[in-house]
Amino acid sequence: MAAVGSGGSPAAAGPGVVSAGMLEPGTTTAGNVKHLVLFLHEAVLVQYVDTLKLAVPSLIYTLQNNLQYVAISNLPAATFQVTYQLKILTTALFSVLMLNRSLSRLQWASLLLLFTGVAIVQAQQAGGGSPRPLDQNPGAGLAAVVASCLSSGFAGVYFEKILKGSSGSVWLRNLQLGLFGTALGLVGLWWAEGTAVAHRGFFFGYTPAVWGVVLNQAFGGLLVAVVVKYADNILKGFATSLSIVLSTVASIRLFGFHVDPLFALGAGLVIGAVYLYSLPRGAAKAIASASASTSGPCTHQQPPGQPPPPQLSSHRGDVSTEPFLPKLLTKVKGS
Repeated sequence: MAAVGSGGSPAAAGPGVVSAGMLEPGTTTAGNVKHLVLFLHEAVLVQYVDTLKLAVPSLIYTLQNNLQYVAISNLPAATFQVTYQLKILTTALFSVLMLNRSLSRLQWASLLLLFTGVAIVQAQQAGGGSPRPLDQNPGAGLAAVVASCLSSGFAGVYFEKILKGSSGSVWLRNLQLGLFGTALGLVGLWWAEGTAVAHRGFFFGYTPAVWGVVLNQAFGGLLVAVVVKYADNILKGFATSLSIVLSTVASIRLFGFHVDPLFALGAGLVIGAVYLYSLPRGAAKAIASASASTSGPCTHQQPPGQPPPPQLSSHRGDVSTEPFLPKLLTKVKGS
């Protein structure tokens, strides 16, 4: 891959331009670390316009991470996990508005079902269905999780638009995001607790539980990459549903969370909506056609004595249309 200019087009070859073989970190050795540094200098500093484009999603991602801590501090873990699935709704809406994508009727219906389920869970939370600590503020928690979902949807779609609008690699874009995120996080740390850090040290208060949260977040990020590469939307939907169930069970065991019928109904609607939204287009069309065929009598009748017409295969050689089978992934060059 040639070096990318500020406008997204390949730059002319010249001094300091790194070849395609030196783009990815896995291709570097001890002998060409210098070339990697030259590439990073060219891609991050010289072509600063491309780098500045990543400041917007990086700022939003940093804000989103902090909002999640505010939300989980003011909501039960199970309620937070269910409500946080609103990010599917916000991502879909921003995809339609910014990327001109079209959603099927089943997906629109699943989004409406998702919103209804979250509304029921929040109604149960507002009604005081389960005991909560006195220092929790459900209103502040709901506002934080909604703002986090909005920022997650916008940043994800914006980042996808940048990736598709330029020839920079995903590795480079993640590096640029990390640089801005680290800088913004350090600025926020200095602004909020700069004096305490100066007196007590940067790692003061890092208990084993805190280190566990840090490692869990890092491991979760790596798992997301594995899911995207080796799994499909069906399995991702099952994983999301399983996370809701596990969060509910853990909340019952650790915090005495009470599951009433209203919460169970809302959580069930959210789990069903996540699964329906994750269905591939082929499976969605099959469900729609099946429901249409059972909703009324068939208008076409086969003449007596004639053989039935041949049935066309629904998956046409693509396993992705089977709703309960993982999608076959073909390795694309450069992926």
